[in-house]
Amino acid sequence: MKSKHINIVLNDQPLEVECAITAAMLLQQLNRHQPGTALAINQAIIPRADWEKCQLHAGDDILLFQAIAGG
Repeated sequence: MKSKHINIVLNDQPLEVECAITAAMLLQQLNRHQPGTALAINQAIIPRADWEKCQLHAGDDILLFQAIAGG
């Protein structure tokens, strides 16, 4: 029987999530889906418009951070 969970790494912390989860669903579960949030998976920035269709996979290294404007 296949497991219904996968292991990912979120901000250097191991995390077990459902296997059929998208980036948007993860952020919703973590209550981190606010404006200014930026997301990188395996060191590639994922545009917000793609979060709904961005499927997470076992072993993904996810970095979640607040984008700061300024100079």
